[in-house]
Amino acid sequence: MAQRAAFWAPEIFVARRPRLRARARIVRALRDWFDRAGFVEIEPSALQVSPGNETHIAGFATRFEPLGAPSSTYYLHSSPEFDCKKLLAAGESKIFSLAHVFRNGERTRLHHPEFTMLEWYRAEAPYRALIDDCAAVLAVAADAAQAHEFSYRNSSLDPRAAPEILPVTEAFSHYAGVDLAAVLGNRDALAHQAARLGVRVSVDDSWSDLFSKIVSEKIEPKLGHGRATVLIDYPASEAALARRKPEDPRFAERFELFCCGVELANAFGELTDPVEQRRRFEADMAERARIYGSSYPIDADFLDALSLMPPASGCALGLDRLVMLATGASHIEDVLWAPVAAP
Repeated sequence: MAQRAAFWAPEIFVARRPRLRARARIVRALRDWFDRAGFVEIEPSALQVSPGNETHIAGFATRFEPLGAPSSTYYLHSSPEFDCKKLLAAGESKIFSLAHVFRNGERTRLHHPEFTMLEWYRAEAPYRALIDDCAAVLAVAADAAQAHEFSYRNSSLDPRAAPEILPVTEAFSHYAGVDLAAVLGNRDALAHQAARLGVRVSVDDSWSDLFSKIVSEKIEPKLGHGRATVLIDYPASEAALARRKPEDPRFAERFELFCCGVELANAFGELTDPVEQRRRFEADMAERARIYGSSYPIDADFLDALSLMPPASGCALGLDRLVMLATGASHIEDVLWAPVAAP
C-alpha cells in the first residue's frame, strides 16, 4: 500500500474536515434514530477470549499479564456480536452498539485494521424487519450529511429509495447464468461453472471458496446502483451464525446490503442452538487451520449464553463505509478521524 500523508498535517486535514464533520453529524443522527426507535446503546468489551470464529477473519492477539499470576491471551474483537448476544440472553431486547472493531491483515480502499461497526439486535423479530432498519439508516445518514445521493467511484444511488430485494439464487441466475440450487454442495459442478465464467479455480478451492469468488467477481459489482440492493437468503453453508430457513433449510436467514457495489451490512436471523453453533465454529476453525495454519479459541461462555438467548435478528453495518458513500469519499481513511499509523 502506498504511503499516505500524515492525517494531522494541517494542509491535509483541512481537506478532510468537511467529511469528518459530516461523520459526526451522521453518528449523532443515528444515535437519535435508534433512541427514538426504543433501542438501548450498549458498550461491548474490546478484549475477548476469542476474536470470532469465521474462517477468513484474522484477529489481533494480546497478552494479559496480572502481577503474580500467569499471563493469558486475549483478542481484540472483530465484532461486538458475542457481547451483544450475551446481553440479549441477560434480558435486553432492543440494543445497538457503535464499537471500534479490529481485523488483522485488512488495509485497502474499503478496509482498515481498526474501524467502527454499527450493530443492532431486535429480540423476537424476523430478519426481514432489519431491511426496513437498513433503509432507515441510509436515509438518516443522507439527511445528516445533506446528501442528495450516495456515490462511490463511478456509481451513485438514491439513499431514500426503497432497496431492491434480490434472492441469492436469482442473482446467480441473472448475473452469472448459474442455477445455484442445482449445484449446492457439489464442488466440481460449481468449479465447472466458475471456470466457464472466467473465474480462477484452484485445486484446493472448496465449494464455499468458489461461491465467494463468483459473488465477489460477478455479482457484487452489479449491486446497489440507482438504489440499494439487499442480497438475501444465502446458502446455509455461507451463514455460520444464522438460522436455516424453516421452509427451505438449504438456505439461511441472512442478507447483505450493497450500495454502489460496496458491501455495507450483513444481517442474520440469529442461530440460538449452542450445539449446532459449536459444530459450525469447530468446522470453520478446522478450515481456517487448513488454509492459514492457525485457529482461534471458541468462547464457551458465549455458547452457554445462546441457550438462554431469545429468538432474535441482528445486523452489522460498516459505519465508515456508510460515511464514505454519504460524502463521496474514495478511500476509507478519508473519513476516519485518526487512521492507524502505516507500518
